[in-house]
Amino acid sequence: MKKILVIRFSSIGDIVLTSPVIRALKQQGKYRVHCLTKRRYAAIYQANPFVDKVHSFEEKISEVVKDLQNEGFDFVVDLQKNLRSFKIRWMLQKPDASFPKYNKEKWLLVNLSMNRLPEIHLVDRYFEAVKALGIHNDGKGLDFFIPEKEQIIPRQFNKHLQSAFVGFVIGGQHFTKLLPVEKAASIIKMLSIPVVLLGGPDDRNRGEEIATLCSNKQVINSCGQLSLFGSASLVQQAKVIVTNDTGLMHIAAAFQKPIISIWGNTVPAFGMFPYEPENPENVILSEVTNLSCRPCSKLGYQRCPKKHFRCMMEQDEQFIVREIERLHAK
Repeated sequence: MKKILVIRFSSIGDIVLTSPVIRALKQQGKYRVHCLTKRRYAAIYQANPFVDKVHSFEEKISEVVKDLQNEGFDFVVDLQKNLRSFKIRWMLQKPDASFPKYNKEKWLLVNLSMNRLPEIHLVDRYFEAVKALGIHNDGKGLDFFIPEKEQIIPRQFNKHLQSAFVGFVIGGQHFTKLLPVEKAASIIKMLSIPVVLLGGPDDRNRGEEIATLCSNKQVINSCGQLSLFGSASLVQQAKVIVTNDTGLMHIAAAFQKPIISIWGNTVPAFGMFPYEPENPENVILSEVTNLSCRPCSKLGYQRCPKKHFRCMMEQDEQFIVREIERLHAK
């Protein structure tokens, strides 16, 4: 069997978005699929049954280059496409391919408000890197696998989780992608449905603020209490997911969950909205349109450059509540 190396260093969401390519490669029946990533994300690939071997590094690619050279790969699929992944391709000296990043088009949209981006999701752009191998998208969406020992039983995690709940993802890497605490609390207070706040350790205090603002509402702050897989398990069992543009959003899409995706300074046009090709009606986008300052970045900032943060402060709370209740009732 031919040996393929798939490169994607980070982060959670981007790695989840590589899963259709990995599945398509493996299901051809003629490839052994290896993945290269940063060590803190290796467990995602290790849990994936379509991955034969995972290579990882802590800080420098020099940690793994010799091992990669000894593997004798037949083809390298670069789904990172940056200077470090280029160096690996150059050092391996094997046939390789990558995908279009459209950085020029993103720059035009951010800086000149000129949208020249094609309407192509990042997943479909990833498949450009395996076209030469005759690999095509099977249209079945994303994969995310949870080890059995990491599965969470909701009522054991919290006795109040006895019925269908809403998962509210409050985390994210950049401030300008985060729904403000007061907006999240205002939405939750209008609901009569149990809500679980989801995020990592850095989101714990924000979760406590939201829960405090909601006072007697049934709000459970799980932020920082669970591993990534534990949080993913609650996402899998939630009836509806409300989420910022972050990794758990893509994990929710892998489970084909109804999603209300809230967009701040970035835009879905960048091609990283929730990917549910079999159930596109599951995905609801909430964004403040017609802002001349949006998008202000293809990633995000630690504060609003304009100091008004209208892209989040003007989110339509009533719309979000109506969609939560509609999807919850389905």
